[in-house]
Amino acid sequence: MSRPPLPPFTRETAAQKARMAEDAWNSRDPVRVAGAYTEDSRWRNRAEVFQGREAIVAFLTRKWEKEQEYRLIKDLWAFDENRIAVRFQYEWHDAAGNWFRSYGNEQWEFDEHGLMRRREASINDIAISEKDRRFHWPAPGPRPADVPGLGQEPF
Repeated sequence: MSRPPLPPFTRETAAQKARMAEDAWNSRDPVRVAGAYTEDSRWRNRAEVFQGREAIVAFLTRKWEKEQEYRLIKDLWAFDENRIAVRFQYEWHDAAGNWFRSYGNEQWEFDEHGLMRRREASINDIAISEKDRRFHWPAPGPRPADVPGLGQEPF
C-alpha cells in the first residue's frame, strides 16, 4: 500500500501531507485516519503511548466521543527527508457544552510508502467561551478553502 506524497518531502509535498492529515482528522472517521499509518505505527498522544492501527482506531473513537464538534487546523512547521513537524489548533466541546481550544505540536516519521510509522503529539487545552470560537465550518468535514490556516491566525 502506498500513500503519496512519498518521502523525501519537499516544502510543497510536506504541506500537502499536512493538509491531507488535517482533512482526514476533520472527517472524524477513525478507520479512515488509521489507514494513513503503518500497521505497527507507534504513537504518543499527550500521556498515552500505544502501537498499531487497532489501538489508533480505539483511541480516536474515544477521542471523538469526548471531543464533540471537533474542528482542526494543521500548519507545516518543518520537514526533512521522511519527517514532518506540524503545529495545530482544534476546537471542541465536551458533553456538558464546555468549549476548548487545544494547541499542539506533532512530529511525524514516514516509511518509504508514505505511511506514518511514528507520531508524537504534545497538546494543551484552554477553556474558551463559545463566542470566542474561531473555527465555524460545518463538521465533520474538511476546512473550506476560504478559512485561513494558522499562518494567518493570532495565538
